[in-house]
Order: sequence, then C-alpha cells, then structure tokens
Amino acid sequence: MPKKKGFEFLEHTADAYIAAYGKDLTEAFENAALAMFETMTDTKKVKPLTERTVEAKGSDKQSLLYNWLEKLLVIFEVENLLLSKFIIEKILPTDSGFTLTAKVFGEPYDPSKHRQKVGVKAVTYHQMELDETSKGAVVKFILDI
Repeated sequence: MPKKKGFEFLEHTADAYIAAYGKDLTEAFENAALAMFETMTDTKKVKPLTERTVEAKGSDKQSLLYNWLEKLLVIFEVENLLLSKFIIEKILPTDSGFTLTAKVFGEPYDPSKHRQKVGVKAVTYHQMELDETSKGAVVKFILDI
C-alpha cells in the first residue's frame, strides 16, 4: 500500500486533493502535513530552524487528521511560519477519541526565498478517507485553495 513517495496530488477540478501514504497512520499524517505545505511552497527550501510542539485531538481518526492539519495551517496564518519537517511522537486512543503529539519544524515565510504556489484557505472533510492495513496507511483529503 505505501508508495515510495510520501504523497501525491490527485485529480480535482478546483481544490487540492491529496493522498498521503505511510507504513502506519503516524507516517501518513506526517506526509499529509508535508503535502499541505508543499501545496503552498517548495518545502525543500524551508529550513527546520524553529521548533514547535503541536497537540491535536479528535473524536475519531478523521477528525484527528482534520484538527492536526488545521492546527498547522493556523501556525502558518498566525505566526507566518512555514513548516517542512513533522515528527509525530504519538497518536493515542483516549476515552473521547484520539490525541496526537508532534514536533514540527520550519522557518518564517520570506517571499524572497519561498516561492508562493497557492494559498490554502481551509482543510475540509469532503471526500476524506483513511485506510489502515497491515501493509500501511493511506489518508486522502481535500484542501480548499
């Protein structure tokens, strides 16, 4: 199930439709985050100079994915911080769903260094899918651009 590449852009008429892959859900969520920022800029040019701890919660795995990506988008919007490295330390079940703890790394957006591709307005639940097997995990989601 996992591809050599961590994510790919799928066909969609108006928005960014992404499939992110991993050996497990943790890696698929990391690749989903990278894909979201790759939608905005060339992440290879974003140095991991600043570190943040991010926590997200969800009542199920889909809401956890949504909340994870939404928190990262808020970091970009509020702090003007582009992110390029994501290390999810744990995804744990709780009485009310799931919780995720991660370290994320990046640097402030600099228009002279970071070419802007498209702006991401929001993460959506539309056509969101999560598939976990013993061979790996795939998450699919749409970004409103």
